[in-house]
Amino acid sequence: MDTIAVISTALQQSAISLIRVSGSEAISMVNGIFSRDLLSQQSHTVQYGYIVDENGEKIDEVLVTVFRAPKSYTKEDIVEISCHGGPFVTRRVLALVLSQGARLALPGEFTQRAFLNGRIDLAQAESIQDLLEATNGDQSSIAMNGLRGSVKTLVDPFLEGLVQIISNIEVNIDYPEYDDVNVLTEETLLPMTKQWIAEMDEILRQAQTGKVIREGIKTAIVGKPNVGKSSLLNALLEEEKAIVTPVAGTTRDIVEGEVHLPGLTLHLLDTAGIHATEDLVEQIGIDRSYKAVQDSELVLVVLDGSAELDEEDRQLLEMTEGKNRLVVYNKTDQGCIHEGIQICAKDQDIRQLLDALQEKYADYQKQIHKPMLTNERQIGLMMQARKAMVRAKEALENHIELDLVTIDLQQCHRCMMEIIGAYSKEELLDEIFSRFCLGK
Repeated sequence: MDTIAVISTALQQSAISLIRVSGSEAISMVNGIFSRDLLSQQSHTVQYGYIVDENGEKIDEVLVTVFRAPKSYTKEDIVEISCHGGPFVTRRVLALVLSQGARLALPGEFTQRAFLNGRIDLAQAESIQDLLEATNGDQSSIAMNGLRGSVKTLVDPFLEGLVQIISNIEVNIDYPEYDDVNVLTEETLLPMTKQWIAEMDEILRQAQTGKVIREGIKTAIVGKPNVGKSSLLNALLEEEKAIVTPVAGTTRDIVEGEVHLPGLTLHLLDTAGIHATEDLVEQIGIDRSYKAVQDSELVLVVLDGSAELDEEDRQLLEMTEGKNRLVVYNKTDQGCIHEGIQICAKDQDIRQLLDALQEKYADYQKQIHKPMLTNERQIGLMMQARKAMVRAKEALENHIELDLVTIDLQQCHRCMMEIIGAYSKEELLDEIFSRFCLGK
């Protein structure tokens, strides 16, 4: 592979910037523009000196760190130049590195090389990006689990079992006289496929928990006009995000916000009040409210706790009955005649709602440190693997020949391999690594 270089830190005025160089010529290239000799330096050492141009002019005072292969991020020789953080001097130092023959790195290319050189698997590479994008401690914990290889620990038992089963079946078929391999039958293989399917179901269930923790919950706040939906949004966000007035129907479009609770992120959608109206603009907002309810993963139904339920309230409860929801009674400052979650959004007294949310998703906290699939690609492949295993189970139940059953078992194995990148198409790799920032 050729030698690549890039600015790994944000290109803006800051205390320091980091230029990273990776490849077989990394040390010699940086050595050509550094005031001290790097060729004899040991791995994981830091040298103080100056970056100099072709005329010997000192460009910047820097620290240069040498990482020799294979003990580096990419398993190649890596040199990191820590220079002053001005954009001009940083670009100039990079230009000097490129003038030595290095190529400007593509987004994610350092991590791609780490994967291709066998330092990490594909799931670990994705966890690195998850760690960079984490916005709270729980997301960071899940990403660190993935980086430590937790996905591989989920997949490896399946891979080992499948390889053993497939190889046994093929040996039984091709070499029936070979006595050292156990002869597999429908009676022995069928219970194994059922057990594998059950284990896959549990992995997929836990993956949905991880998805909620990482990506948050799309949450719609719905109710009649003037019941306090916008006040609740503002109370949750702790800012005046939505306009609040005594006039019914103030909110005519979706107002969005994001709130981070302990172990839980809510993507909030404050919707237009749902009621009968002849106002065309208001009706458009109400239609969007209906769609928000349909698309949401959690619905907060806000009712006036100081008043009896009317027909519109009952219709709203009926409409959301099949949804994952919490019914919230607002305006407790005016008295509340209903049992349930009681709040006063106007006064930001929403503790009962916060407690109900924490209780509802308490089990999610217990899953954070368990191995789990970490994104839609991995979940999708596990679902494909499960379908292949179900086909194998059904084939066994229908007494199909074992050599045909292996077709589905092999498909299951390929999907499992692809989760960790051991069986991947080139375009899949390009698509995954293109999401990374420069220098990662």
